[in-house]
Amino acid sequence: MAQVLLIIGSLIFGTLGSIHLFYTFFTRKFDPRDTKVKYAMENTTPRLTQETSMWQGLIGFNASHSIGAILIALFFIPLSIMHDEIIQSSLWFSILPAGIGLSYLTLALKYWFKVPTIGISLATLCFLGAAIAYNT
Repeated sequence: MAQVLLIIGSLIFGTLGSIHLFYTFFTRKFDPRDTKVKYAMENTTPRLTQETSMWQGLIGFNASHSIGAILIALFFIPLSIMHDEIIQSSLWFSILPAGIGLSYLTLALKYWFKVPTIGISLATLCFLGAAIAYNT
């Protein structure tokens, strides 16, 4: 059961990350409704550096965020399928997905909207269930 829960949670993360990456580069879903805001972001730099704009930073942050969610799936699904004994014998690998899920869930509850929050909640419940099953 632990293996199944880990795979389901990872699939949810990978799916959400893939959709997010697609939306970032191939749609205007993350564009502000007020076009003046996008123009301002394209023409404003962060205090940290003048080498990028706030808009470029937003696109880059969204892309790297997506890649992180996809990486969870690309790591834990094959590990679970091909080497589940590693997860079973390692407290670290058995609880790491739950820690990642809780971290994303904290962000989702504070900063994001309903759909990703529901998906991350389900994935995190799977990860927590897997962690409990692996360690009992």
